[in-house]
Amino acid sequence: MGILLRVLLLIALVIIIYSFWRYWNNSRRKLEAAHHKKQFYLLDDQQNVRKNLLATHKGVMFEGEKYVGTTEKAFEVVTISLWVIESEHLRGFQREDFTFLEREILSLYPEAAIEWNSPVKEFMQKLEATQPEKH
Repeated sequence: MGILLRVLLLIALVIIIYSFWRYWNNSRRKLEAAHHKKQFYLLDDQQNVRKNLLATHKGVMFEGEKYVGTTEKAFEVVTISLWVIESEHLRGFQREDFTFLEREILSLYPEAAIEWNSPVKEFMQKLEATQPEKH
């Protein structure tokens, strides 16, 4: 009876350690942790185009839908439509914050064009209209 109890305890310990390891390495948990700490984190499955990407930056959560099209070389993600999940958290965001997100996403999808949805789209258009022309 003592050996059976020890084996069961060992199995329970292995299950607990495995469960903790799975929890600790869960990408969704890392995204939520970065969101609460107001850090940057990008969650994306590059192998699955149907799965939207999620990003958090400075406490704001973004979601992006990927669209596949043709390039000169192959079928690639050619457009990413991005939107803010909770736009009321955008307070204090500046153009540099959006360009940072664009750079990070473009590092994964260099052939893609990023299209922002409202209200970011209007904000970016307003900034472009008020900037002086570069010569």
